Amino acid sequence: MNLQIRSKDITLTENTKAHIENAIEVFRKYSLDITSVHCLVSAEKKGVKVEFNIHVAHAEPIVITQEDDVLDAAIDIAVDRASKALRRLHDKLKDHKNVSIKELEPLDA
Repeated sequence: MNLQIRSKDITLTENTKAHIENAIEVFRKYSLDITSVHCLVSAEKKGVKVEFNIHVAHAEPIVITQEDDVLDAAIDIAVDRASKALRRLHDKLKDHKNVSIKELEPLDA
């Protein structure tokens, strides 16, 4: 997984970068082929904005944007929203509703 963290009009400390990297490690548990994650942190008039662009192979990219007054809160909320989107994509790809041929009952003709 390729990770890119960028900031605009704000300087990121090493602790903030480590927080983002640790939060993104949660995405690995969904067993999806995540090719890259781009994180953009920018300063707004009121607070900060965190944007995640998550590129998954054979699927549309997932884009999560979160604005908040506190940077760490914005990161945590954005990661929670991204985890929810990845979980839904994982469930959609696995599709547990399908029945295999072995489980079908034979028809009496």
